[in-house]
Amino acid sequence: MAILRLFGLYFLMTLLMVIVGSIFGAYFAGNFIGGAFFFLIFSLPIALYSYFYSDSIVLKAYGARIIERQDNPRLYGIVKKISDLNGLPTPRIAIVSSSTPNAFATGRNPKNAVVAATTGIMSVLDDHELEGVMAHEMAHVKNRDTLVMCVAAVIAGFISFAARMMMWNSMFGRNRNVHPALLILVAITAPLAAFLLQMAVSRSREYHADATAAKLTNKPWALISALKKLEWENHRKPLDCGSPSNAALCIVNPLRGSDFFINMFSTHPPMEKRIKALEKL
Repeated sequence: MAILRLFGLYFLMTLLMVIVGSIFGAYFAGNFIGGAFFFLIFSLPIALYSYFYSDSIVLKAYGARIIERQDNPRLYGIVKKISDLNGLPTPRIAIVSSSTPNAFATGRNPKNAVVAATTGIMSVLDDHELEGVMAHEMAHVKNRDTLVMCVAAVIAGFISFAARMMMWNSMFGRNRNVHPALLILVAITAPLAAFLLQMAVSRSREYHADATAAKLTNKPWALISALKKLEWENHRKPLDCGSPSNAALCIVNPLRGSDFFINMFSTHPPMEKRIKALEKL
C-alpha cells in the first residue's frame, strides 16, 4: 500500500509541475509546450533525490543531530528496546535542540530509518511516556509510513519554494507584467501542496501507529498521558524550527496559531479522537 501511495504521489507531483511549467512557459517565454516539457524533465531528478535523500533533508530542516548510546543512554536504550520488540534493526537516533516536546521518524525503509526526539520531550515525559512515544514512531517505521511521509514532506516543501520564487520573480523580476492567471496559480500552490501532503499521508496512519505502540508496550495509558502533555505543550509553545511541509512527520502537530491553511489541511487527526481510540484498548 505504501508503494502505491508513493507512485500516486509522484504522479500528482509530475502532473502539477507540468501544469505549472506550461503556464510558466506560456507567459514568461511564449512557449507552452517547452515549459511543460522542461518541468516534466526537471521533476525526474527531484523524484529520485527525494526518494534517496529525503531523510537527510528533513533532519537538516530540524537541525537534528545523530547520537550514539553514550550521548544519551536513556533515549538510546528506549529505542533499542522498542526495536527489539518489533524485530527491527535499531535505527539511527537523533536529537533536536528545541524546548518544544515532539518526536518524528523518517527514512525510506527500516534499514535507513531515523527516529528523532526534541530535548523538550525528554524533559517533559517520564520513561513510560517516552517509551510510548518512541514505540509510536517505530510503528511508523514498521508500517513503512516513513517512506511516503518523508518523500511527501520534501515534495511539498519544493512546491511551496517554487511558488514563492515565481511570485517574487513576477513582482520584482524582469517580467513584471504577468498574466493574473499565473499569480492566481502561485497563490493557490502552497495550500495545494498541503492538500497533496494530506492525501499522501492519511490521518489513519496516526491511529494505526497509536494502536501498534499501545499493544507493543502494553501501556496504552502511558501513550495517552504522553499525548495529553504533548498537545498542551505544543499549543503553548509551537516548534521554532521546521515548516508546514514536514510538520506531518511529528507525533503531534507542532505548528499552531492563526494560520488558516495549517489548521484546514492538518495531517493530524484531532487529539481527543486519538485518545478515545486508545482508551478503548
